[in-house]
Amino acid sequence: MEVERVQALSSLGLMELPEKFIRPVNERPESSKAVEGVTVPVVSLSQPQEVVVKEVSVAAAEWGFFLITDHGIPAALIQRLKEVGEMFFMLPQQEKESNANDPTVGKFEGYGTKMTKNHEEKLEWIDYFFHVMHPLSKVHHEFWPQNPPSYREVTEEYNKEMLRITDVVLQLLSEGLGLEEGKGLKSSLGEEEIELEMKINMYPPCPQPELALGVEAHTDMSAITILVPNEVAGLQVSKDNQWVAVDYLPNALFIHIGDQIEVLSNGKYKSVLHRSLVNKEKTRMSWAVFCVPPHETMIGPIPKLVGDHNLPKFSTKTYAEYRHRKFNKLPQ
Repeated sequence: MEVERVQALSSLGLMELPEKFIRPVNERPESSKAVEGVTVPVVSLSQPQEVVVKEVSVAAAEWGFFLITDHGIPAALIQRLKEVGEMFFMLPQQEKESNANDPTVGKFEGYGTKMTKNHEEKLEWIDYFFHVMHPLSKVHHEFWPQNPPSYREVTEEYNKEMLRITDVVLQLLSEGLGLEEGKGLKSSLGEEEIELEMKINMYPPCPQPELALGVEAHTDMSAITILVPNEVAGLQVSKDNQWVAVDYLPNALFIHIGDQIEVLSNGKYKSVLHRSLVNKEKTRMSWAVFCVPPHETMIGPIPKLVGDHNLPKFSTKTYAEYRHRKFNKLPQ
């Protein structure tokens, strides 16, 4: 199946955006500009534990989003992760195509471009590379980029850090909910079988960025998403029905609360609505790690968090069913 890649389209030097990428007026960045002077929460992990727990809990409840600093991941590793991702997207098109995925036959891992399900939907200005990083039983290294040769080594090293950070963040969020050791969010999400999925997002220069979106407004179906961007701004999060631009902060981790944590916390923590804008001159990239439960895991409000005065706000279902409904835009 021949797929038109956004990066290849961008390289043609177009003066006008093709019609299929032009968003409806109400979705365009120009019609819903970000509010000025509002900044997202930044939490330093170097603070005392009780301070970090409170700051993370408040940010998760009020924003569904926060940045963490002093997390212990070497800056050099984050830089190497970005370099191997950039090098893949600089390969000749034919070589990238040898890694192509095909969602139409259920092959989601590999090099891709967001396709729509019907002709009315508009396309997003993005190419990506997606693959599973953990657990090893779900990893298919044959789907990973073979070039650059250091991709696997760097990504496996980053995976170890992501496992550690996932534990830290889930523990902080659990403490904020008053959950006991061993009965927190990690145990509800599948413990060591929790999956980590890597998605490298590539947003090439766009001739009319005011008419397009890199990724349309959405919430992540993950439990949490841990993201590092390059220095080109573009991420916006929704707070009180207004868009807030997220500034680049070197080596910070961007933490998104996803749908599964919102369900488990019975709505105390919010799954953040967010979108990505694009740039006329510069390529924006981001490296997102989605932390998701195994498909057969039952996800519903944690029993301790519901009661006579706090009834369940969500039904309990397997993650696989939740995913199917979200993909197909069915009611949950």
